[in-house]
Amino acid sequence: TDPVRQQYPWRNLSISQLKEGLLPLWNPYSFSGTPLLANFQSAVFYPLNIIFFILPFPVAWGLLVFLSPLLAGYFLYLYLRYMNLSPLSSFIGAVSFAFCGVTIAWLEWNTIVHVFLWLPIILLSIEHLLKKVSPGWLSILLFAQSASILAGHLQILFYIFVFANFYLFFRILTLAQKAKSPHGFLNIFIHKYTPFILIGLIALIITSVQWIPTVYFIIHSARQFDLASFDSPGWFLPYQNLIQFFAPDFFGNPATFNYYGIWNYGEFIGFIGIIPLIFAFFALVFRQDKKVFFFGTFFFLSLIMATSNPVSQIPFLLNIPLLNSSQPTRLLVLCVFSLSVLAALGFDRFQKKSTDKKTLTQMITILIAFTFIYTLLWLTVLSRNIIFQDQSFINNLAISQRNLIFPSFIFIFSGLLILSFFKAAPKIKIFILYIIIFVLLADLFRFGAKFTPFSNPDWLYPQTRILTLMQNNIGNYRFLSLDRRIMAPDFSIMYKLQDVAGYDPLYLESYGEFVAAWERGEPDISPASFNRIITPMDINSPFADLLGVKYVLSLEDRSDKKLKLINRQGQTRLYENLNVIPRTFIISDVVVAHNDADEMKSLYRIKNDLASKATSQQTISLDHDPIQASERSEIIDYSAEYIKIKATVLKNRLLVLTDIYYPTWRAYIDGKETPVYKIDYTFRGIIIPAGNHNIEYKNSII
Repeated sequence: TDPVRQQYPWRNLSISQLKEGLLPLWNPYSFSGTPLLANFQSAVFYPLNIIFFILPFPVAWGLLVFLSPLLAGYFLYLYLRYMNLSPLSSFIGAVSFAFCGVTIAWLEWNTIVHVFLWLPIILLSIEHLLKKVSPGWLSILLFAQSASILAGHLQILFYIFVFANFYLFFRILTLAQKAKSPHGFLNIFIHKYTPFILIGLIALIITSVQWIPTVYFIIHSARQFDLASFDSPGWFLPYQNLIQFFAPDFFGNPATFNYYGIWNYGEFIGFIGIIPLIFAFFALVFRQDKKVFFFGTFFFLSLIMATSNPVSQIPFLLNIPLLNSSQPTRLLVLCVFSLSVLAALGFDRFQKKSTDKKTLTQMITILIAFTFIYTLLWLTVLSRNIIFQDQSFINNLAISQRNLIFPSFIFIFSGLLILSFFKAAPKIKIFILYIIIFVLLADLFRFGAKFTPFSNPDWLYPQTRILTLMQNNIGNYRFLSLDRRIMAPDFSIMYKLQDVAGYDPLYLESYGEFVAAWERGEPDISPASFNRIITPMDINSPFADLLGVKYVLSLEDRSDKKLKLINRQGQTRLYENLNVIPRTFIISDVVVAHNDADEMKSLYRIKNDLASKATSQQTISLDHDPIQASERSEIIDYSAEYIKIKATVLKNRLLVLTDIYYPTWRAYIDGKETPVYKIDYTFRGIIIPAGNHNIEYKNSII
């Protein structure tokens, strides 16, 4: 759901605004209005977005998806070759990383993979700069770091940052040990580390246009209320899902609608291919050098922190910032990266030591261990009718049995190929290597193609008669859906329709509390568990009228007095809200509240007079004379980043705009800036003096 409801619409809206020469700061189509650029996943400034300015958006989006595994594999290949691994070893490591479970599972997001694909080029830059500081590699490192930051996923970025810095520290420590300098490790560390600190600071400065607004948004968001408990199923990688390293679809596959595992398949899939896994464990057990030590250590550390145990629970028990909101399962990124490098290291040793009897014995040991694991899995699925009583569990294991056949065949065939390689003639060895590569590609490509859908583009955001009617007549008003099956939150972005609903890990705290009180039908602003999706549905609440909900979508007939049926298509009914309040109106009476809870109570007390009274926690001086018929306000220009209103008043009045309050918006009366007040808990208001005025709202980056 996420790519078609979040990443694709957000990027589409951002690019369309950039093409108009606008900085895409605001998304008016979700949550009744919400920050766009500050939403880190919108990836507004990602360098590869240049593709969108060359090709049509759908084509560019698809190309960006295809580029992510290609670049990930190519960059890792370059890094492995620098480590003096053979071309074939480097190719195996690169392919296993490019098409591993994590890459395939997150491929369509066009954010997560684009964050971690830069990791190999960052490591390669580190190697070159530790050898010799040069402008070229400084520039490459700066670009790679900046691109990773701007690619659009904070948690994966944090993991990449930690990994790269540990790698840098480890490499400097290794160099210091080799140098045996009389100046000591500290001097060497400072000398070597200084260029990286400078590049890191420059990268932060360059990308500040993205992360500063994001931090500002997080401060005003309700993100802390949207966190799952760390002891909930699926927060950590379930231990049984480690089976997916050996048989990726043991618990079924969501693409074939038979996944029966815990929660989310995509969060738990660490598959890198059977052949790479064999060589990765071969390296872990029998190749003893510093490269294996580092990547092996990180593999086990990331796996420990990804699974539930006393150590991995520490950040959540201590409530450590950043870590306490991070999904541990995504540490699989570091697991599969480390495994892919280890696979290359293992294959390199296998290639070079294939005439050594000791190597043959070692490989047989690994294959026996794998045989034991597959035998255990087969015994489980074949004896399901004997061991288990629950019929649904027996049926699930039947799925596991079917999905165990292919990986078992790949393992047996690969094992025979590997063993035959030791005794084969030189020409036969070349032939066997080709077959090994073919089997590897067949294994990974089958896995990737099974999970990745290719759909008819006509199915993506289709046009309907009701949508066309809404687009032509809704103006600056909003709509509300009474059923989540109609216009699920964020689809509205693609139709340029303003929705009161929204779907995002980040949403403004004040709006979340406003909707919580709206849906409860009482002035209760205590945190509500929206699970990132806010979908208010109480159309009879005066809050719906205040928000400017003009159109209502329903799958059932409605008899509400305020609703008028104006169209129907299939099962979908389109109603007009006859009680809708204009998006901008003039107020002469403001109820002053002392805090959030008090303001919501006041808002409920005046709920039948929301078009003539307002609430605020700020003291607002107005003339309280009744509003005259000649006093009016009208929106004459409305866009994502600019609003123009004409207003005529006879006294000092409060002009209310039912757009969501956010501190980056500035208001101007006849060209002169004026304070913007937070009105009715979550909206905007300004004081306008008597006379005819042009009011402008302009958005700023912070």
